[in-house]
Amino acid sequence: MAISGHWLDDLNPSQVEAVTHGDGPLLIVAGAGTGKTRTLAYRVAHLISQGIAPDRILLLTFTRRAAEEMLRRAAMAISQETVSTRVWGGTFHAAANRLLRMYGKPARLPADFTIMDRADSEDFLNVVRNDLGLARTDKRFPRKSTCLDIYSRRVNSDDELDAVLKRYFPWCEIWLDELKTLFRQYVERKQQRYVLDYDDLLLYWHHMLQENSLAALMSERFDHILVDEYQDTNRIQARILEGMRCGNKNLTVVGDDAQSIYSFRSATVKNMMDFPSQFPGTKIVTLEHNYRSVQPVLETTNRIISQARERYSKKLWSDRKEGQRPQVITCVDESHQDEEVIRRVLEHYEQGIQLKKQAVLFRASSNSASLELALIRRNIPFRKYGGLRFLETAHIKDLVSILRILENPRDEMAWFRVLQLLSGVGPAIAASAFRHLQDNDFDPRSIASFPAPSSARVGLAGLAELIRDLSTAENSPPAAQLDRISKFYLPLLEKNYDDPHPRKNDIEHLGELAARYPSRRQFLAELVLEPPVSTGDFAGPPVLDEDWLVLSTIHSAKGLEWHAVYLIHAADGCLPSDLATADDDEIEEELRLTYVAMTRARDFLYVLWPLRFYTRSLADTHVYAQLCRFFTPEVLATMDRIAHDEAERGGDQFIPDMADHGIMDKIRDMWD
Repeated sequence: MAISGHWLDDLNPSQVEAVTHGDGPLLIVAGAGTGKTRTLAYRVAHLISQGIAPDRILLLTFTRRAAEEMLRRAAMAISQETVSTRVWGGTFHAAANRLLRMYGKPARLPADFTIMDRADSEDFLNVVRNDLGLARTDKRFPRKSTCLDIYSRRVNSDDELDAVLKRYFPWCEIWLDELKTLFRQYVERKQQRYVLDYDDLLLYWHHMLQENSLAALMSERFDHILVDEYQDTNRIQARILEGMRCGNKNLTVVGDDAQSIYSFRSATVKNMMDFPSQFPGTKIVTLEHNYRSVQPVLETTNRIISQARERYSKKLWSDRKEGQRPQVITCVDESHQDEEVIRRVLEHYEQGIQLKKQAVLFRASSNSASLELALIRRNIPFRKYGGLRFLETAHIKDLVSILRILENPRDEMAWFRVLQLLSGVGPAIAASAFRHLQDNDFDPRSIASFPAPSSARVGLAGLAELIRDLSTAENSPPAAQLDRISKFYLPLLEKNYDDPHPRKNDIEHLGELAARYPSRRQFLAELVLEPPVSTGDFAGPPVLDEDWLVLSTIHSAKGLEWHAVYLIHAADGCLPSDLATADDDEIEEELRLTYVAMTRARDFLYVLWPLRFYTRSLADTHVYAQLCRFFTPEVLATMDRIAHDEAERGGDQFIPDMADHGIMDKIRDMWD
């Protein structure tokens, strides 16, 4: 095939082979650090340069930012600025949202349906659970969060409910019939209110594709579909792709089977392994040239992943042949491990590696507790990835619920949240008010005629005035609507929350975010589909002297890289987690998790494990550990082993034989 642009000179031969592939299914097996983002972006550019209209390309990624970055690169390669706005780029759920609003009428979905986030879905499910009396059973019924986990696993894995319970929730098997009733009522209540949860977006898309006429209509819309991080897709996503390619087989997927670590979200590596059989005639291109790590790091990580039972064979290599061999460091206990990490962090800092270019990784969030205290004592700044997301904070959910009421007046959970912010309104009055709305065809303005008790009349009058004002400004920008809502809400914020001042800043940030969107509907959808993690998402570039050490779980670190990486608690029981060794598949995923952590390192890799560490799993106690089972003799042969004298002795200080000094006698004699 003819080269379609000088920009292809930036690619290596394997990348060119992938980018310039013609029609038909293509599987790109992209090892860690091998430039998959560039490859996928340039494939988009190549397709457009070959005459494919940008709006007939669908690019599916796992974050909106990833799609934006790929499309930005594609636009730069072919000097077409409109690429980023014309290509359909985004997450599976964002694409589902757009398609369901366009083609949802045969599924009886109105275009103004609203989407619940996880917290709202849990609350909605809990309302149904209480209405069915399942919270008042003799034996403890599963909590709302567990119920939603079960529902989500059933939907995304496409396994039958009894099979899901048997494998993942065996303590809930006795509730099989009750859970079926609960989930049926939950689905019926959502359908009556025209609300969808996160899982429904894919579920409706999948079922619509089972109808030949709808499948043909949606499939015909796109000449090419490209998918990033295919190893992290679940069964229903694989079936969606199959349905979307009933007209042609132009499907490109990129992934690394060695980095499939999200089975707890129902992702399955089998999608990638089975792709050639699902799409006969698949061309497979393997990317092995690593642009991230020095060769000594790759020697170790190649041997780690070679232990996998089922995988696409690849051996990563780098042009950066020289470098420090990875180190495995045996520590006496957690305090010793903390000291070793901090000493090396500061040494690299003095060598010119900023703190933010160094990361400490761990299997579970609790693994960093001791280190965090040590960093605080040493006055070393750090940021830990995880915690409460911006949209999950109570005050932001309050404001968003008011917008949801205006967008979809049937949104029961939004009404319940807003009404109970008002003085004198509890669950019973909120339920009566919602029935009043139901009797008035869900006209939100009818809240003004609700016969409220005297204690609630002032608050309800204010809410009714707000809804009347916003109903007359239906098409005003979402930022303007939020500004009016804020005037109503700020007195409630002062009344309902102890710390209103930082929350007011969050409300201002929400207004800044709303200003980026032309419509309330798009703003609400994007908030759920791509929520900001924190107010840091709104911040500008950091100041020059702003620096911090990165602390992160391995799952949160995927896709990132640092000059120096410290993998701590690399001991059996922590890695692999003792909660994830029930079968070979779970152990295999823990192996891949270890591989993901180690392949984040560019120049320096340290693996640390304490001989003794503190646990509170069953009781407050210390346990003795063994090095993670994945560090076999073959792996260790590629690493430098460091064990201090005390660690080599197992942490027990040597005490020579000494004469009896009569200590016991002296203590007894105190009481004579």
